[in-house]
Amino acid sequence: MSTTIPSLGALQASLSVCRRCADAGYFIGSTPISTLNAGAVFMTVGQAPGRHEAEVTHRPFSGPAGKRLFRWLAQAGFDEAEFRATQAMVAITRCYPGPHPAGRGDRVPTRAEQALCAPWLDAELALIRPRVLIPIGGLAIGRFLGNGTAMTGLIGGRFERDGRIVVPLPHPSGASQWFNVRENKVRLAQALEILAALREELRGA
Repeated sequence: MSTTIPSLGALQASLSVCRRCADAGYFIGSTPISTLNAGAVFMTVGQAPGRHEAEVTHRPFSGPAGKRLFRWLAQAGFDEAEFRATQAMVAITRCYPGPHPAGRGDRVPTRAEQALCAPWLDAELALIRPRVLIPIGGLAIGRFLGNGTAMTGLIGGRFERDGRIVVPLPHPSGASQWFNVRENKVRLAQALEILAALREELRGA
């Protein structure tokens, strides 16, 4: 990918025909999936699209995990339709990576796939310049906050990275065991309170 992208529209056009991972021999179960809005203040960053997104909607977080995510965001005062229309929703890798070899959930993209896809996220951050990043799940949290701290030490916190506010959330997958711990539900509630305050603070920004 060229290091110079003249506009968000040009970036979207280039992303839509990306074949980097497929050409490198990795299984790709969809074309790239993301939602980009030039004036976005908030940007969610997930791991990768799921089967439902790939086969049915072609929209980020629109399957069962997405329903759960937007129930959380509703608690912070966000309306789903408005959020999708005005904010940015991307992922560490943009194509459905296929099912997990063990048969439960989706395959986790390899580090090589993450590296091949990274320039898209870098370009989007430079062009959109969101004020708040919401990394969702361990893979995305590690991208912005490093891989050395467990989610229990990060969820419920507000961080500053490269001039942006970072508010991590757990992955909303129904298969996650993270929510079996009562204290983790408290951490999630704290994170949503932070997002609610930021929504008010940055309204109209």
